[in-house]
Amino acid sequence: MLRGEYGEVIERSFRLLVRLGEIYGADRMIPVSSVQVAGVSYKSIGDPGLEFLEDYASKGARVRVPTTLNPPGMDLEDWEDFGIPADFAEKQMRIIDAFREMGVMLTATCTPYLVGNLPRFGEHIAWSESSAVSFANSVIGARTNREGGPSALASAICGLTPNYGLHLDENRKPNFLVKVSVELKSNSDFGALGCYVGNIVKNGIPYFRGIKNADVDQLKSLGAAMAASGAVALYHVDGITPEARLMDISGLQTIEFGEEELKETYEKLNTGNDPDIIILGCPHASLREISSLAGKLKGKKLKKRVWICTSRFTKEAAKKMGLVEIIEKAGGRVVADTCMVVSPIERMGFKTVGVDSGKAANYLPGFCKQAVVFKSVDELIREAVL
Repeated sequence: MLRGEYGEVIERSFRLLVRLGEIYGADRMIPVSSVQVAGVSYKSIGDPGLEFLEDYASKGARVRVPTTLNPPGMDLEDWEDFGIPADFAEKQMRIIDAFREMGVMLTATCTPYLVGNLPRFGEHIAWSESSAVSFANSVIGARTNREGGPSALASAICGLTPNYGLHLDENRKPNFLVKVSVELKSNSDFGALGCYVGNIVKNGIPYFRGIKNADVDQLKSLGAAMAASGAVALYHVDGITPEARLMDISGLQTIEFGEEELKETYEKLNTGNDPDIIILGCPHASLREISSLAGKLKGKKLKKRVWICTSRFTKEAAKKMGLVEIIEKAGGRVVADTCMVVSPIERMGFKTVGVDSGKAANYLPGFCKQAVVFKSVDELIREAVL
């Protein structure tokens, strides 16, 4: 590969992986079973990223392992209905076409584990979407570093990644103990906990005690918020996540999270009052979350715009179940492929967004120039219904 025997693209990709391995002291390359590529939205990568991808595709770059794709900056089918500018859409579709040419699965979701890219416990992968990295490492027990878009694509093209960081047992041990003394009732509560802890631990590994129960969507929300407010790529929850029972937590630095910290985090994340629009599904909503929203909206009418973002795969399943029809009858929309963070929302006339996502509440003010109303789904919908 380094000698160029497999062509220029593979040589360039492998050279990038070798340099990463040298920087981080990897002892060898290891095969990966799947890759998840970020750096898809035109808003994020701009013209330089578009040119890079088209150059790779034109030179015959092809992925060697199953590779799924992060959300682009728009619904790929109904972008006009959602007010996406035509100049943005044209560039975005060129990015999608380049990935298609390289053999990447056009899943267009930040939750690849919900649409078929589900690794096994202990399996080595190379994923780059921060919330998906957290979920794969923590909830599934697979092994991936927090890859950048170019390094993930390089791994997809070469089928390999350098053996360092979270691929190694010794680097998966916790260095913070988080004692949770308040009952967490909603996705937004888990998001608030994640924002609070991520700010403190940065790229550390927290171990949580006191979380009595948590479903997959709540764990998704927790990990996404920590990845956004800090750079957490792995966490353990006592009695819930698979590697927690293997960890020694004696002598760890302790963080307390109770009623006061929960209230303080909500106050800090709320930077607006009356949302122009409520957008749910960051990370992308599961079928259960869409079903729950449909139950809240059945037979009601909305006075505010409500969007829920999900994968195309999940939207189609929700459509067959009649859930999309219920949401649309109330005046809401199910948005596929994209989300509020990577779409050009600031060009669509919105100033204040209501969310239940700690990740979105972190990113919207800086990345999208939006004020945020951060509350639970129940509170947001109660205020949006006529």
